[in-house]
Amino acid sequence: MQVLKITEKNFKEIIKITLKFIKNGKVVIFPTDTVYGLVCDVTNKKAVRKLFKIKNRPIKKPVPIFVKDIKTAKKLAIVNKEQEKLLKKYWPGKTTVVFKKTRLRAVFTNASARQGNTIAIRIPKYKPLNILLNKLNFPLAQTSVNFSGKSPIANAGEALKLFNRRKNKPDLIIDGGKLKNKSSKIIDLTVNPPKILRP
Repeated sequence: MQVLKITEKNFKEIIKITLKFIKNGKVVIFPTDTVYGLVCDVTNKKAVRKLFKIKNRPIKKPVPIFVKDIKTAKKLAIVNKEQEKLLKKYWPGKTTVVFKKTRLRAVFTNASARQGNTIAIRIPKYKPLNILLNKLNFPLAQTSVNFSGKSPIANAGEALKLFNRRKNKPDLIIDGGKLKNKSSKIIDLTVNPPKILRP
């Protein structure tokens, strides 16, 4: 389990290394605009299953997906014009949105969203992560760095301590310093009016 600290000087190199890991089906801990997240290629079934094992999360319980733009979100979810206008207020940002998913993309989203007919999506607002997403030709399965039912962690040191002696662990940790933000807000747009699932 490799740990790399991201700085202004090594920024481009860290992004390059992270891209290589993700494209090779690895699971990476990466800082976000909320908390540290476990991320992997959502189209890689083996990588997604590894993410679930690391998280100790039931495979039937979906995880959200990071996308680079609304256009990509519309390939995965059913988004009407009214909802699209609303999304422009939320994204990029700290709000995860639940939609009804498109049937044709059920296979594309693999184990992270196979159960049920909904999908949770977010466009984050964190420069390193946004650059990463823009350089990939697929979205990222993502979930907070913690075991299911426990509180998310705020720094890379906690992540290292959490997984260091465990069998199932991430392949790479990107240290972006201490994060002060809480988990993203979750809004369900499959109902009208929209419902806040997590404030």
